[in-house]
Order: sequence, then structure tokens, then C-alpha cells
Amino acid sequence: MNVTRRNFLKFAGLGSALGLAACGKQKTDGSGDDDGNRPQVDLKEFADLDLDMSAWNYDSKNDCYYQLGLAYCLKPASKAYESLAIFVPGKYFNAEKSGDKYKCTINESATVGSFTPKTAPVVMPINSARLSAQGCPTAYDYGGLGTYLSQGLVYVYAGFRGRSAGYDSGTTKMFPGGAPWPVVDLKAAIRYLRYNAEALPFSADRIFAFGYGDGGGASAILGASGDSALFTKYLESIGAATHDAKGNSLSDAICGSASWCPMMSYDSADAAYEWMMGQFSSDGTRADGTWTKMLSNDLALSYGDYVNQMDLRDAKDKQLTLDAVEDGAYLDGSYYEYILGLVQSAAADFFGRTQFPYTEAKSRMVDPAFPGDPNLSASGADALDEVTGSSTTTETVQPDSTSGVAQVQATVYDSLGSYLAALNGDYRWVTYSSGRKAARVSSLWDFVVHCRPANRAVSAYDAVDRSSTSNQLFGIGDESTLHFDATVSSLVSANQDRYATAAGWDAKYVTEWAEDITKKDDLDQDMSTRVNAMNPLYHLSGHYAGFGTATVAPHWRINSGLFQATTPLTAEANLALALRHYDGVQDVDFNEVWGKGYELAEREGDAQSNFVSWVVSCCPAPAESGE
Repeated sequence: MNVTRRNFLKFAGLGSALGLAACGKQKTDGSGDDDGNRPQVDLKEFADLDLDMSAWNYDSKNDCYYQLGLAYCLKPASKAYESLAIFVPGKYFNAEKSGDKYKCTINESATVGSFTPKTAPVVMPINSARLSAQGCPTAYDYGGLGTYLSQGLVYVYAGFRGRSAGYDSGTTKMFPGGAPWPVVDLKAAIRYLRYNAEALPFSADRIFAFGYGDGGGASAILGASGDSALFTKYLESIGAATHDAKGNSLSDAICGSASWCPMMSYDSADAAYEWMMGQFSSDGTRADGTWTKMLSNDLALSYGDYVNQMDLRDAKDKQLTLDAVEDGAYLDGSYYEYILGLVQSAAADFFGRTQFPYTEAKSRMVDPAFPGDPNLSASGADALDEVTGSSTTTETVQPDSTSGVAQVQATVYDSLGSYLAALNGDYRWVTYSSGRKAARVSSLWDFVVHCRPANRAVSAYDAVDRSSTSNQLFGIGDESTLHFDATVSSLVSANQDRYATAAGWDAKYVTEWAEDITKKDDLDQDMSTRVNAMNPLYHLSGHYAGFGTATVAPHWRINSGLFQATTPLTAEANLALALRHYDGVQDVDFNEVWGKGYELAEREGDAQSNFVSWVVSCCPAPAESGE
């Protein structure tokens, strides 16, 4: 039988479907392997991870049981970060008070919302737009949790190490951080939940992750890389659970992933940024006469080559490709039309749905966006802007801790006509037909120049001076920032003679990139392995060696603000395309949101309430026996 890499996708996807069909078929809750086939393991190996069911705290006002500071692996590199907190709707437990704690058992007859203790989903926030280390909560506050618990969801706030190495308070030993440790820690937390699944009131098959920015990218990686061998060495090094107390193997696959403005796919991110936005700019590092302008153009061209190798396909299963126009730029072809179509669809939705007068309030992401840790403050907008380059305003910022965005001074438009007139102020590039409910945008170039101009220097993520947060993500120990993009390294090496004729060039760049991308971390994993681990497409696309080697979540929700220039639109677009053609993925709710920026972008409604509704829709009640 001749099985091509693309055809193999169907077999790989089928495995994903069998593993996570309807988020209800995984055997990770103690009902797993048949006794005769069960491997011989030490049943007490992870006994130190047993959850103490007599140590619950209780908030009687809000009917919530909770525990904080639960270590989720045997050998944590950081006790402050590698632990989690669990928040449970009160009805799910029968409790006996003992001193200031409660001994709890599952109340099998309870119902909260549409869920019971056997069917309740778990939701896990990734509460950092730039993958700063997320500490486990050390204090309790119910604020914001009601959105989740009132609908019957169990809320698990897992700490994780962030984009760089660090120190625990009171210690002098550095713990490793950066790629892929944030994802590794979250996977260990997922395994911990399954290890203790029999004692807890939730379905171990219904675990959802959600995040924004780089945290949204981490959510997507969790969704695409269930049980991937890429993470095995890392998980073993921290003593993550591999089997439960009955010897059943434990999975770190999840049921669903939700993300807003996800940052991911670092192997192609710099090229994608220049194709999507950079090639339309002539300012700063993209000014004529600079070597970085040349690099920008070369990266945009390399992205065209990348797309044409990816075998991305539309709803009719036709391959999407890029074609060159007269000057050689890849600004034509079915992939170009697909991306432009996303812009036009978002515009049509906005023009057709928006009630005028309309108040345009520019917003931006704020850390944190989600509840669970009262020690965090939602006043970090300026700090976030400093690392994302997303703010040039001097307006007064008003953070909103319930929405995860900060708003600045607004503009009011009296009618759709006045709004379109403002967009078309210099020339007409966008139109709307109310009869057809269709919008037309003249070109991707026009849209980007007017609504999404590049705000990052070349190269956008693997910075020339290694100064970006992405360079931090791929640092190793004392070398806190490193180059990681093999495409940039290749271009710098191949074109050094040409770049040397332009302003700003330094011959050391060739050596710096070449040396950095060959460096290995403490577990002897090379840079390409770490980059692959932070790329959900590595397990979803036949372009990569990891294709078909992981358990992929069946449910996906991806939203992004169309007016943000922190990440390229292509990242989430490519993810959605790959997912829709991966057998076993049941649904992909993908929306670009016109008028929104780098925030929890929604076409309507509140982001967190919408997320909860989506989780509920992914988890229907099981059919009664005999039906």
C-alpha cells in the first residue's frame, strides 16, 4: 500500500479520534489498561502526588472548595511555580469539617449547570501574554471564579516556569526556564489531575486549556502535542506522573484548546511577519538602504516558499499556494486570496452587525486576564506594551480586570458611512454592500497599511541584538537570550555579501546566528527540537517530521484581533487550516475580529463567558444507557 505523508494524516488523525473521541474515550482515570496487558510498574512510585482529601478549604459564601499549593511532580525545579490550585463547585462534594479544613468525598448525585461530578470539565488558564512565569496562587479570592464554577466547571490554576530561567525565593540555585518548560510543566499538571482523577469530581477526559498571546500559543501546543515524545525527557526530569496507582498509563492530551491572538510556530514566525506586514513598510529597520530592509524582503520571499511546501488546504481540499507578481513578491495565489478573504469576512461581519453610533475604543491586552490569583494586579498594561511594542499612545489607560484589556480614549462614529469615510480618508480601499452583506478590500497591502502596520523591528521575534522576549524563550541558563530562527540564520549566511553593501550590517551576525542555533540545553536537546516543541503545526502538518505522532484535541477555539500587529494573522490561519483537515478534530471555531487589537478579541459578548459557553457546548451530556 502506497501511503504518502498527506495520506498518513488520515491514519494519524484516526488515532487521535480513537484516543479522544468526544473527549470521552480516554482511559486515564483508573479504568485503563486490561490487567493482562498492563506493564509492570511501581504502583507506589507517585504516591507522594496523592491528593489529601482531608485538606480542603471552604468558602461558604460562594460555596467553593479549594486547595492551593499542590505540587504536581516529584522533582520540581521550582516549588513556587510547579504546583497548582484547584477550585471546585461546592455541590460536588460531601464534606466533614475537621478543624479549619474539610474532608471531602464526591457527591455522586450533585448537578451544577448541565454537569455532574462524573461529567464536569476542567478548565486551565494560561494567564500570561508573554509566558512570564505563572506562580501557583498562595491566597484565595473568589472574584471572577463564579463565571466558571456556576456553570459546573472545575477551575485549575497551574503554575509554570516562564520564558526564562529564574530563582525561587531564598535560594541561589537557578532553575531552567524557556522553551519548552512552560508547556512541560502544564503537561505535568494535566497528568497530576489524571493521577488523582478518582478522588476528584470531574471527567479526566474533559480538560481544556485557554490562554492569550504566547499563553494562547501554549494552549495550542498543548492541544496539538498530546503524549508527544518531544517532551518525554523533560517530563521525566521533573518526575511527572507516568501511571496512576493502579498502573494505568497517564496521558497529557487535552480535550480542547482556546486561544486569543496566539503566538506560536517560531520556525516561521519571522518570515510570516515580514510577508504579512513587514514587506509593506518602509520605516525604521525597513527603510531603504538598510540591510534589514533586504532581510525583510528575503524573509517575505522565504515565507512564500514555506507556504508552498506546507500543503495547506481549503474547505474544498484544494491546496493553497502563493504566486509571485511582477516584482517577485509573493502577493498572488490561492493562499493570498484566502488570507484576504479572512479580512473581508471579518469586515463584513462587523459592518453588518454593528449598531451605529459606534464607539471605537482602542484596547490592548493586560496581564492577568483571568481569575485565580489575587496576588496579581491587572495594571500591567504599560509593562506588556513595553515588550510587545503595541502602544504609542499617551492617553490615560483604564484597565478592566474582568475583560483582560485596557482601554484608551475612544472615537465615536455616527453612521456606517462616517466609519467607512474615515477608513477611506486618503483613498478608497474598502467597501461594503448592505444588500449582499459583503465587504471588499482592495488588497492585503491596503489593509495592512491602514489597519495593521508593522510595529516590530526586523526580524520581529529573533531580534538582531537578541533583545526580544522570544530570544529569552530560547535562552539557555546564563545565556539568557539566544538566536533560534534557522531561516534567518540561513539568509544572513547566504546573503552576507549583499547585506554588507547596506547600512547597519556587521559581519558578526553570521557567526552569532550560526553558533546560537546549534546550542543544546541541559537535557542535550538542540535548538531545532525546542523550536519544534513550541510549534503546534509540528504535529499537524505533513511538512514536519512530528506529523501524526501526537494525540490532538478534538475541540478548538481561536480568536484574534484583526488590527493587532504583535503576531501575524497567518499563524492562527495556518493552525485553523491544518486542524480542519486533521481527522479526529471535531470542530474549529476560528474568528478574526475586525476593529479589535491584541486582546481577548470577540465579535460580540464577553470573552470569558463566551469561552465557558463554548466548553459547555463541547461537553454534551452522555446518552442514557439503552439509547
